[in-house]
Amino acid sequence: MLVPLLAAPSAPARAAADLPVLADFESGAVPAGVYAWGNDAASTPTLTIEPGAARPGAPATNRVLRSGYAISQWGGWSQDLTATQDWSPYEGFSFWVNGEGSGRRIFFEIKDGGSGPGAAELFESSFTDDTAGWRQVKVPFTDFTRRVDYQPGGAPADGELDLLAMWGYGMRLPTAAGSLEWDQVELYGTAPPRPARLSTDRPVYPVGERSEAKVSVTVTTATGAPLADGLTVAYRTGSGTATPGTDYLPAEGTLTFPAGTASGSSRSFTVKILKDGANEVAETIPVELSGAGVRPPAEAPVIVIDAHGLPYLDARRPVRERVADLLGRMTPEEKIGQMTQAERMALARQSDIAAYGLGSLLSGGGSTPTPNTPRAWADMVDAFQLQTRRTRLQVPLIYGVDAVHGHNNVVGTTIFPHNVGLGAARDPDLTEKAGEVTAREVRATGVPWNFAPCLCVSRDDRWGRAYESFSEDPALVNRMATVIDGLQDNGVLATAKHYAGDGGTVYGSSTTGDYTIDQGVTKVTRKELEEIHLAPFAEAVRRGVATVMPSFSSVDLGAGPVKMHAHRELLTDVLKGRLGFKGFVVTDWQAIDQIPGDYASDVRTSITAGIDMVMVPYAYPEFTATLKAEVEAGRVPMSRVDDAVARILTAKFRLGLFEHPYADRAHLGDVGSAAHRAVARTAAAKSQVLLKNDGRLLPLSRTSKVYVAGSNADDIGNQSGGWTITWQGSSGPITPGTTILQAIRGRAASVTYSPDASAGLAGHDVGVVVVGETPYAEGFGDVGRQGRTLELSAADRAAVDRVCGAMKCVVLVVSGRPMLLGDLSGVEAVVAAWLPGTEGDGVADPLFGAVPYTGRLPFTWFRTAAQIPINVGDAAYDPLFPYGWGLRTDPARDRLRAARDRLASGDGPARAAAAALTPALAGRNWNGDGSVRDARAVLAAVGTAATLLERSRTAAFAQSDAVVSVARDLAQSGGRRPDLQATADHELAAGHLRKAVDLLAQAAR
Repeated sequence: MLVPLLAAPSAPARAAADLPVLADFESGAVPAGVYAWGNDAASTPTLTIEPGAARPGAPATNRVLRSGYAISQWGGWSQDLTATQDWSPYEGFSFWVNGEGSGRRIFFEIKDGGSGPGAAELFESSFTDDTAGWRQVKVPFTDFTRRVDYQPGGAPADGELDLLAMWGYGMRLPTAAGSLEWDQVELYGTAPPRPARLSTDRPVYPVGERSEAKVSVTVTTATGAPLADGLTVAYRTGSGTATPGTDYLPAEGTLTFPAGTASGSSRSFTVKILKDGANEVAETIPVELSGAGVRPPAEAPVIVIDAHGLPYLDARRPVRERVADLLGRMTPEEKIGQMTQAERMALARQSDIAAYGLGSLLSGGGSTPTPNTPRAWADMVDAFQLQTRRTRLQVPLIYGVDAVHGHNNVVGTTIFPHNVGLGAARDPDLTEKAGEVTAREVRATGVPWNFAPCLCVSRDDRWGRAYESFSEDPALVNRMATVIDGLQDNGVLATAKHYAGDGGTVYGSSTTGDYTIDQGVTKVTRKELEEIHLAPFAEAVRRGVATVMPSFSSVDLGAGPVKMHAHRELLTDVLKGRLGFKGFVVTDWQAIDQIPGDYASDVRTSITAGIDMVMVPYAYPEFTATLKAEVEAGRVPMSRVDDAVARILTAKFRLGLFEHPYADRAHLGDVGSAAHRAVARTAAAKSQVLLKNDGRLLPLSRTSKVYVAGSNADDIGNQSGGWTITWQGSSGPITPGTTILQAIRGRAASVTYSPDASAGLAGHDVGVVVVGETPYAEGFGDVGRQGRTLELSAADRAAVDRVCGAMKCVVLVVSGRPMLLGDLSGVEAVVAAWLPGTEGDGVADPLFGAVPYTGRLPFTWFRTAAQIPINVGDAAYDPLFPYGWGLRTDPARDRLRAARDRLASGDGPARAAAAALTPALAGRNWNGDGSVRDARAVLAAVGTAATLLERSRTAAFAQSDAVVSVARDLAQSGGRRPDLQATADHELAAGHLRKAVDLLAQAAR
């Protein structure tokens, strides 16, 4: 039974019967709001209601909650409340547990504030299971501490257990097998009077010499009511690294807040800063606040006299000189701090940024401020950056996010198609523009570093990260590396990931949880590794990519698997040596923990292998202490540390962070702007791949009466996919945008919408059934994990059968990879829509002919699941649709003429190609609809032009692609030799235009 909390009585004590019980499990079933969770199905505890009369003081009819568990990584159970409750009147949290006497430490947590149980700040305590039998655990709220190893995305981050808006609690069970019973979860006692809270307008006050620091002090009551009694707050400057009388004038006094003063009122005082004439590091002046009936800030605010006059602060000097000067001033502890990257929610307190000298923070997927707005992001990052001013050298943080298809953690931003869609668009210039828009939105929120692009070459559609890949073809991935330029030319560091081979892991080789392929083993020859998986990283290095992130996966070159984070040959000898990478290498999330051995060996192995910065992400105290010990013991050379730190500092100097560490808010208004969304709409439109178009059903007429069905027709979350607002993404209206249904309604004369196709079907001209996948990310999307397949859901399949059995129809497949579509004989048109992002208008644009279909498959579309893996170049190659397949709805003659006209203004080879195409454009060579009539004449001209274009320095890929596309039209119209068609598209991406034309001509015969 769940008992709602009532307003706290005013009496100083409560009878036992009046204590607020959260759960006593007297019902016959597990109560609503109580649920189990775990890292996988096997680790999710089994919850049952059992008799429990043996609990001391319990009636004979008592029932308890039994949790049976066998946990590999993490698991437990929680009770979430449907509305917040005020626990502030009570002393603490209590429950009964029937233990096993295992000696294991068991943690539990309570959920404070935030927008819901999944976005509350977690505060924890623990007990040791040292008793076999029933015991009562009672913990005062004052003994709870903020959980440092994990905080949910979107949770508050103030570190204060307010107790005013509580969402429930959770019990974290040990990593073991066993059974525990629980009963009578409740609050107990009466809270002592809560003092007024003191805060300052900022925790750190950076100032220059010969200036003043103004400190504003605010008083806040626990209830928000005005002060019942007057308060006097004493202030004084304390003892820091600055010298009183030389660097500043000491200050001391009182601030008065009379009775009746409104909660939240402020008073201020100033501290005068002097000039001592020396060039020096930053110096600190702590500010001490005290008073009867008040609670001072958890950490004393500090005034900082900024570092000044030192060579590394001189922006006129070369970066190399600045790095050398700064590195020479750093202690070993400061250097190690620069190599440490923590998750924002892991900070026990914000001042740990300075205490540990952290070089970087990040937001993991879904780790967001509250509210999740662009301005709140800028405020959050600036607050973290402010903490670096406490340090003597004032090295700024570099903040990182996974903006993998737009600034996708932030509500209201522009969400682009995932990389699979950009690969389908085949437009390097557009991909670069997408990187530019993403950079502008990321930078506006104060973030200068993006953990993107993923340059993996996905070779198995069963991989849960397939949509993060541009293609199965390394040549096409190379083409799409232009996104690096879009990011870095606009002030955001790019990260080439995941080096190397994460797209080639063998199905069944993963040992991470219940993943089947993600984080597994890539078994290849050196030649295969070089040609397929290393090639895109060589291209990224050529483009000057600033950072590289290794893969979770392992590489087996014949001598057994080696974790990439431990692979010295590939990280140091190949990446930094032969490829000449000058940036820094950052690990993936907690990835060094997967290296075999204890933690010290994980740290030692990864750093000596070539890792420069470690995404801990929670264990920053342990990591910094361990690396320091390894350096002091001589097991990690200081030269390796210096190299790593120099690489990191170089990136920070080049970004201009020392001069401009805070967010440039001038462009906050551009985040999610109409201009940015227009680019995403174009990207979505160009990513659409027309797989089938019998009877030229597409494009549809705007006068059509359209029947729309399917699970993905009206769902922003589904069409955006994983890595959208949260790590795994989710269905529903999770961020502003236009669904596919809304876009269709904006174009068609009449629209009937019925998700399950249960509404009447008569009276419509055409059906549009939008089917596909729901969101997932990483190994959660692996086929075989918890029954996941590549088949359409039964509901989607039924919708297709019902609609397409009653009228002409088009099926739009919204997915991160090819899917099993079943029998298409009754379906006139099929479109691979991929994961188009927030701009559903981009899906409707080619559907209704506003723009033509031009996209091509970046992945081979398998015929049966038994064919997987199947890729361009395979010896046996019989797919449903080959790599590079994509029907077009624009006339080939118009396309060729437009390319000819653009080439005519280029260099010599381009002009010669234009001249070669001119005779082929004669009317006798074309049908009335713009398709080819005289294939021999047209192919001869196209082949000649292709040869010339290979030598051109001015012809854009789009122009060359348009020329070759005419030959592809002829090959696709015959539908023969899918192997040649696929190989031709590979050769085109690789720049071998004439070879591509010859292969397509052969396929067209």
